[in-house]
Amino acid sequence: MTEMRRSAVVVLVVDDDPDFVEITRMILEARGYQVISAMNGDQALANMQQERPDLVILDVMMSCVLDGLGVTRKMQADAELRDIPIIMVTSIASSPYADMFPTDEHLPIDAWISKPVQPDDLLKTVQQCLTRPASH
Repeated sequence: MTEMRRSAVVVLVVDDDPDFVEITRMILEARGYQVISAMNGDQALANMQQERPDLVILDVMMSCVLDGLGVTRKMQADAELRDIPIIMVTSIASSPYADMFPTDEHLPIDAWISKPVQPDDLLKTVQQCLTRPASH
């Protein structure tokens, strides 16, 4: 990793919707964040091993309905990844899969944003997660 590359805060955006990834990238890069992306949980975990991001924006439903939850559990079990803040973004509440989401389980995430994501809410939540200690 070069010094220049790490001068910016690195945000990993994990979502199987390329439009969401691109819009999120544009919003974050306009504020000086460096954005890397992944299309599913496995790709996200591989990216995290290569370049540890400062923050992860993670969708719940990707290659499988609860793919994002699996990523949070694997991050929590990994000493190298467990302190990375996670913002969970999803539209699961308004989907046919809403009843599959575990509402009685502690989720190791720092913030929750429902889709569609408003740019101001995204930026505010990113800043909050980066400036406070990890809650998980």
